Amino acid sequence: MEQPLPHRVSRLCGAMLPDGSVVDVSLRDPGVVAAVEPHRAERPVDSAAGEVDLRGYVLLTAPAEPHAHLDKALSWDTLAPPLGDLGAAISSWRAGCAVFTEQSFHERALAAALALLRNGTTAVRTHVDLLDGPDPLRGLRAVVGVRERLRELMDVQIVALTPNTAPAALVHDALDAGADLVGGAPHVAPDPIAETDRLLDIAERRGVGVDLHVDEFLDGDHFMLGHFADRVADWPAERIRTAGHCCRLSTLPAEELEPLLKTVAHSGIGVVSLPVTNLYLQGRAHPVSTPRGLTALSALLAAGIPLAAGADNVRDPFNPIGRSDALETAALLIAAGHLDPATAAHLVTDGARAVLGLPAAGPRPGAAAELLAVRGTGLLGVIADAPADRVVVHRGAIVSVSETTYRTAELAATEVSVP
Repeated sequence: MEQPLPHRVSRLCGAMLPDGSVVDVSLRDPGVVAAVEPHRAERPVDSAAGEVDLRGYVLLTAPAEPHAHLDKALSWDTLAPPLGDLGAAISSWRAGCAVFTEQSFHERALAAALALLRNGTTAVRTHVDLLDGPDPLRGLRAVVGVRERLRELMDVQIVALTPNTAPAALVHDALDAGADLVGGAPHVAPDPIAETDRLLDIAERRGVGVDLHVDEFLDGDHFMLGHFADRVADWPAERIRTAGHCCRLSTLPAEELEPLLKTVAHSGIGVVSLPVTNLYLQGRAHPVSTPRGLTALSALLAAGIPLAAGADNVRDPFNPIGRSDALETAALLIAAGHLDPATAAHLVTDGARAVLGLPAAGPRPGAAAELLAVRGTGLLGVIADAPADRVVVHRGAIVSVSETTYRTAELAATEVSVP
């Protein structure tokens, strides 16, 4: 594809939808899907008129990353942290992050955001730590700068991730500096309920939403999801309220889980599962019959609670791996979360956008033209193989194209023996 990017699109031709149908998708300004019609193979593709040949590609709603840490991303090599659980990761990050300047935060966050974009993610919500020391907002300023730099290529929401030791005034400063939501991890505070209330008080005072790290552990009675749900149940419907991780739900007995999920469903909270990072961090204290570390995915879906899934950390003290690829997250939802492929894909695309409060998108008339085309012959194959060949559409324009070339030696026919 030779055109400069971003490149405005009028029609996507010959793409396969997850249901197997092959279609032509027409777009109209400002970045909206106008029509989805059966593919007309006899009609030539007019690239000069903004038409794109997507024969051999599967077309999906573009993924949204509902829970990233762009400020921490790609710091593993610099910090060289030990392998460990959540407590060890927190300690390693707090001890090591002082070495990072605003410029280094910007460079790593930009690299991580561009990796997401290349893989098809056109919206991301990132948590950014409010730091210790004389310049606690340098990471936030860096990520705000990345958001501005990429404003035509992807949507970025920023959560001020607030330590329980940070004064309320610092959270207000973070919101003034560009953060969109109040965040924190009350479950690691000495008094989780009091810390939850403190953060919600700030959000209510400012009229903004919250995205909290919630109950990221498998054993214990200090969970705070129920209190969080009770506090926000009367919030305006449009105000965002999100609970990330919620690992404790997966180890609650049914008689405790069922009433709690009813409370959460009533509250309007959206839940985000983070399989890559929580499979790495959780369960280390259980060398036998090690729990999976995920939240109660099937129970949350059955309760009608908005559910999304994301990658969380990428190559930092909280997770030494990660490809910044929603298809990796979907594959883990199938393997570790026992979800079917269509549901797994939903949690990283339409489900994620819903939890982020974004407009409906995808190859449907009237939806936002946020689209990802991946070379393949079906949804399951795309998730399983995660092909690198991709075309990414944001607001009706192509913003990234990845193409691969393979050269593989072949055995001569005489060397191949057939049993």
